[in-house]
Amino acid sequence: MKRLNVVFISLFFSLGLCSFVYADSIINGAGATFPYPLYTKWFAEYNKLNAEIKINYQSIGSGGGIRLLLDRKIDFAASDIPMSDKQLAQAPAPILHIPSALGAVVLTYNLPGVDQALKLNATLIADIFLGKISKWNDKRILELNPALKVADSLNITVVHRSDGSGTSAIFTAYLAKLSLDWEKRVGAGTAVDWPAGLGGKGNEGVAGAIKQNPGSIGYVELIYAANNKIPYASIQNKAGEFVLPTNSTIKAAMLGVQIPDDFRASILDPEGKEAYPICGLTYILVYQKMPAPKGAQFISFLHWSLAEGQKYLEPLTYTSLPPAFLQKVGDKIKSLQAVVQAAH
Repeated sequence: MKRLNVVFISLFFSLGLCSFVYADSIINGAGATFPYPLYTKWFAEYNKLNAEIKINYQSIGSGGGIRLLLDRKIDFAASDIPMSDKQLAQAPAPILHIPSALGAVVLTYNLPGVDQALKLNATLIADIFLGKISKWNDKRILELNPALKVADSLNITVVHRSDGSGTSAIFTAYLAKLSLDWEKRVGAGTAVDWPAGLGGKGNEGVAGAIKQNPGSIGYVELIYAANNKIPYASIQNKAGEFVLPTNSTIKAAMLGVQIPDDFRASILDPEGKEAYPICGLTYILVYQKMPAPKGAQFISFLHWSLAEGQKYLEPLTYTSLPPAFLQKVGDKIKSLQAVVQAAH
């Protein structure tokens, strides 16, 4: 019996050691739902090439990811908006922003019997989300969409995010930039006090609520509208053109925008007749010095994402970064360091 106990104890510690080694090879991240479909694809494809490396990502919203990164409970975070100076000052060590893709926030809706793309502008969108426009047959909607046929009794149900969200930050910043009423009453941020509507968790929750509620309208990242087969509007841009979000109109949004060296930038309501006005960069956030060996493994993944990983963007309705910009991102990745001492 004593010998059996020794064998059992030896086996227990052996299995525990194996488990520890395996856990140490898992790279954990969390944050934005905006890039979740892209990152899921990237991590799966990279794992096929490097079976010993597993990257685990939880889509909990940009705000949640940033909080976990600041507490050093994850190895990387993802956000659709850059961290503020105040947030960066709270970090125990320097954090870098690594842009991974361009994306568009779209206004999507559920109007039974309507298959046309609605035309909307910033003032109209703001008044809808403020609750000032409550019927789909409102004359201001019909002025832009004279062919729209809806029942007189069809109410507008606004759907917004219920969690801290980079998608919300992009959307509310766009409205605050173009609507003084919105700026005064609501403002911009990952989480705001919504004047009206239903809340959905993540882009998935908003898209699901829109599908379930006739008369609803909400905002999601483009792929969530495409995957759920729900229509989305063309939005009037700065040049006065009504533009649908496409690969070319999203790329056009970045033309002429000055991007600082730390990549923290807004590309909302840009110049250009072809530019879609509600676009943003999505970021991977990492400490400049990451613990080895996971740090070295993640740096290798980031380099792969700028090369082989780019071919997965457009099929998922994301837009790749311009070549010259990709080079700058690659240079930033080279500044990352994998250090031997534990960072946790």
